[in-house]
Amino acid sequence: MTRKQKKTLIRILVAAALLVAAALLPPIRTPFGIPLLTSRLDGDMFAVSPIWLYFAAYFTIGWDILWKAVRNIGHGQVFDENFLMCVATIGAFILGETSEAVGVMLFYQVGELFQSVAVGKSRRSIAQLMDIRPDVANVERDGQLLEVDPDEVSVGEVIVIRPGEKVPLDGVVIEGASALNTAALTGESAPRDVAVGGELLSGCVNITGLLKARVTKEFGQSTVAKILDLVENAAAKKARAENFITRFAKYYTPAVVFAALALAVIPSLLFGEWGVWVHRALTFLVISCPCALVISIPLSFFGGIGGASAQGILVKGGNYLELLARTETVVFDKTGTLTQGVFEVSSLEPAPGVTQRELLEAAALAERHSGHPIAQSLRRALGGEVDPARVTQVEEIPGHGVSALVDGRRVLAGNEKLMGRENVAFQPCAQAGTVVHVAREGRYLGCAVIADQIKPTAPAAVKALKSRGIRTVMLTGDSEAVGETVAGQLGLDEVHAQLLPGDKVERLEGLLARKSAKGVLAYVGDGVNDAPVLSRADVGIAMGAMGSDAAIEAADVVLMDDDPAKLAKAMDIAHRCLRIVKENIVLALGVKALFLILGALGRTSMWGAVFADVGVAVIAILNATRMLKTKASDGPRTGGA
Repeated sequence: MTRKQKKTLIRILVAAALLVAAALLPPIRTPFGIPLLTSRLDGDMFAVSPIWLYFAAYFTIGWDILWKAVRNIGHGQVFDENFLMCVATIGAFILGETSEAVGVMLFYQVGELFQSVAVGKSRRSIAQLMDIRPDVANVERDGQLLEVDPDEVSVGEVIVIRPGEKVPLDGVVIEGASALNTAALTGESAPRDVAVGGELLSGCVNITGLLKARVTKEFGQSTVAKILDLVENAAAKKARAENFITRFAKYYTPAVVFAALALAVIPSLLFGEWGVWVHRALTFLVISCPCALVISIPLSFFGGIGGASAQGILVKGGNYLELLARTETVVFDKTGTLTQGVFEVSSLEPAPGVTQRELLEAAALAERHSGHPIAQSLRRALGGEVDPARVTQVEEIPGHGVSALVDGRRVLAGNEKLMGRENVAFQPCAQAGTVVHVAREGRYLGCAVIADQIKPTAPAAVKALKSRGIRTVMLTGDSEAVGETVAGQLGLDEVHAQLLPGDKVERLEGLLARKSAKGVLAYVGDGVNDAPVLSRADVGIAMGAMGSDAAIEAADVVLMDDDPAKLAKAMDIAHRCLRIVKENIVLALGVKALFLILGALGRTSMWGAVFADVGVAVIAILNATRMLKTKASDGPRTGGA
């Protein structure tokens, strides 16, 4: 609890004690019925009259509300909850309802304290994410290790990260090995091992070994800086429900003030009994205060954003939570989104009389000096180091492949065009993927199929979406065969392949035209070529760890650990948030409507008004704080909110 909250709690306790004392101490009155300031008891002992105890309790608990009302009136902002509370409670004092006046203000402050504690809890959830910002970076300069601000480190400089320290900037490990705590970025508690050549993301915590890394991005462009910027600006984008509350309060507050004035004046002129109708009008004002809506609705969305960030899902505004809850179609990019973006040898098809090892060795050695991802995948599959002296006279043939002497014999490794050019009889490969045909001294040895590997969580991610009634589509620039194979393995509903960035936008437009009027289409991607479609989709979702800067900038939601399974979790959080918002709206408006009618008819007291106002607000706030406890999944849901 903060210092301000503790002071408020003390004021509440003091005011409550004064209220109880005033209620228990009988007043001493004059013959005219006016309470005395003091009364003499037992000789020299004096007791303070209850009326002054009530005043003391009222000003103890309500002085800040009175001051806010006066200050806001001076700024031209008359009709707000502070104005309503002041008019109603001062009016109650005038009518002699002193205990009700103090009670209303007391319970209003209890509601405000509940709100402050709830918002503070949500802010602490996001503050845990904010805590990933490193204070210093240890940089090597002129043979010395210096502590500098991360903003002062340039790309290419070498930084040192000791065990227990935060990684201050994005970089590549050049010395050392360690385990990293990535929970602040991804929401996952399992450490990730890193060694020489491994990528470091700022915001992770080095757990075990000493690491040296070469900086690849300035601090302003680093992962941690982007995350902080996303979260800090998230609250600026309001959901429709939040905008509704803003518009509602603008017209609602003056309307109820004039309605209360009419309730006090018109029946009094017709039937008399001014005191009765003024009391009803004041009760009407207390009931009408829209605290439950004004407090709980933004708190629900704020809690949703904070809860999602704790799961490694960054939502750039409450409006995107609302869109996620109404998603009916999810369109995926393939490479880096559903697949790992890393090519591996998926199958070997040797010719008769050739072993798989012989085929793989010939291909890997021929590609020994190439830096192409296909060549790297062949060398990884072979494993171990090979003697470079075995490979000579390497010739790159653009658009075809490579020719090299391996152990003195000519080996060809490339596509079908290379085989045709060299008049080598070959067999078409049955598997989908990038095919490398291999021949030695004119004899066909077989083919190796290199394919991008599907992410381990991708099948479960697609299954989870389909169980919620969401249609799944894939747009890819890869070949028809590869696209169909991946779509078949994942169980996607639709696939479109061989698409350029412009083609993706065109296909997306067609999918947008097919969705229902209130339905939402989400696009999930990671590359620069995905930025146009991420911007065009109703809600764009980017992969945050390996995704391009352009994709993350264009997206509305960022999955920090590149796990497509987090998409279903984000939708669960969005559904839960919208459900709580709707519950609070129905509760607040329903109870208020009932008590407003009862108040106008004189069927409820000022204490009933207290429950209708503060009681409902406290219930709504407690309901909204449920968003701070996010769960992995609440089970299948349909695509609508």
